[in-house]
Amino acid sequence: MSVAAPLRSRKAQIDGTATALFRAQGFAATSMRELALAVGLEAGSLYSHVRSKEEILHRVCFGLAEDFFAAFAAATTDDGQPVAQRLRQAIEAHVRVLTQDVAASTVFLHEWRHLSEPARTEFVTLRDRYEAGFRALVQQGTAAGELHCPDPAFAALTLLASLNWLPTWYRPDGKLTPDEVAHRLAEQLLGGLLFQ
Repeated sequence: MSVAAPLRSRKAQIDGTATALFRAQGFAATSMRELALAVGLEAGSLYSHVRSKEEILHRVCFGLAEDFFAAFAAATTDDGQPVAQRLRQAIEAHVRVLTQDVAASTVFLHEWRHLSEPARTEFVTLRDRYEAGFRALVQQGTAAGELHCPDPAFAALTLLASLNWLPTWYRPDGKLTPDEVAHRLAEQLLGGLLFQ
């Protein structure tokens, strides 16, 4: 067995514990000493695995950003499908990423503000680019006569705001699976945009 595997799993454990702490009490209120205690390490030993708590925040935020972009691309690349269908798939893909790790999703959505520059600006740029993808779908759907939307930017922001509320109420052990939640949200949110 290689030494790299245990180190990676220890780092994953630290990241997971830190993410749970960031979610529960916020990034600013979580100390490295508290994190060390939670993972069963001496505070000094923790630094042999991670340089800072911001390094963990950076990994969470940018790792999830990659997941969102990959899911969006996979959901929307088939130009042969109606735009409304691609928008539905993008909504469902967004929900699936959010529900993979609710703690990480919460941190991604709320704690990114604690990133230092230039990472914070880079994150905001990625967020804006992602929102632009939804806005472009709504614009295309409106132009194609599939959607009724006088303000695509407002519609895209409303969709994402509604979806991003999910980590506050979704429970992995609840009665709905991630796919069922994704389907129901897509139905509900698209209902106001589709021509009847």
